[in-house]
Amino acid sequence: MRPLLLLLLALLLAGPALAQSQGSVRIKDIADIEGVRDNQLVGYGLVVGLNGTGDRLRSAVFTRQSLIGVLERLGINTRDQERQLDTRNVAAVMVTANLPAFTRTGSRIDVTVSSLGDASNLTGGTLVVTPLLGADGEVYAVAQGALATGAVAARGAAGSVTRGVPTAGRIANGAIVEREAPYAFAARQQLRLSLRNPDLTTARRVAAAVNRFAPGNSAVATDPRTVTVSLAGRDAVGMAAEIEQLRIEPDQAARVVIEEASGTIVMGANVRISTVAIAQGNLTIRVTEAPQVSQPAPLSNGQTAVVPRTNIEVDDQNERRMGVLRGGTTLQELVRGLNSLGVGPRDMISILQTIKAAGALQAELEVR
Repeated sequence: MRPLLLLLLALLLAGPALAQSQGSVRIKDIADIEGVRDNQLVGYGLVVGLNGTGDRLRSAVFTRQSLIGVLERLGINTRDQERQLDTRNVAAVMVTANLPAFTRTGSRIDVTVSSLGDASNLTGGTLVVTPLLGADGEVYAVAQGALATGAVAARGAAGSVTRGVPTAGRIANGAIVEREAPYAFAARQQLRLSLRNPDLTTARRVAAAVNRFAPGNSAVATDPRTVTVSLAGRDAVGMAAEIEQLRIEPDQAARVVIEEASGTIVMGANVRISTVAIAQGNLTIRVTEAPQVSQPAPLSNGQTAVVPRTNIEVDDQNERRMGVLRGGTTLQELVRGLNSLGVGPRDMISILQTIKAAGALQAELEVR
């Protein structure tokens, strides 16, 4: 009995801590460190080796000019035979990539390749050496390699089938970083945490958690999105690593998001409903035609005729009752009350919009 009592005592003592940690998240999961971000790269190149599914050189002028330029750089003069170029194994593409923060020279990154012309399929192609430029016009990486689209395309005499998008693909580790994006993180005197979902209460809680970890009012919330942390001679890398692991309970505004196209409704935990009465019902009239064939008796002078048969049903859904939602109703009670009325997602959207129009929905209603 003694081990059982000790186990029960441990659970009772750990109960409040477990309940508190259920709604808490790491600062790392809700905020970014200002300056630590990716940089977008873009380039223009050619994909070769296609099986007759590339651009038509006669209509895609930029592809023909690019091909001529590549051949000239390799010492092949095709200016005199420009009109005779009629291959369909080449496609002009845009190459994009994200350069992660603190990526060093010689590292490899993934690239995405997308067709520019009228190529129908890039499967099996190879991207020729393509410089990738940053927003400042400098070359930060060079991409090259075999392209993988992950798509399937088949065509026959009377039909075709396509799975996925064969005109776009990826090259895993397809670019080599040639230039670093400089950022002296270790030399910073302060950290600026940027909340992904701006909120004053959450920002204050983040600052309070940091100050409990590092006393001295080193953190202050400057606006709903930003929390500034003064390092005061501390190690920037070590301080950032410790702050990321601190846990807080983020606050959120009362919001109801409705997507009418799919009938999706998402409601936050802080949504409240004032006292309101709800009645929902539709009038449905169903008319069914079931004509029957009337046959005359044997050896009679009658004629075969079609006799109409009409069945009309009226459903006014009078079994549905009016329900009352009392003031301060929570999200769980609201959903339970609407479900008890037999309300589906489409009808629930109309009810929520009507409750908002009546001023009884104490939340922001967002319709997409």
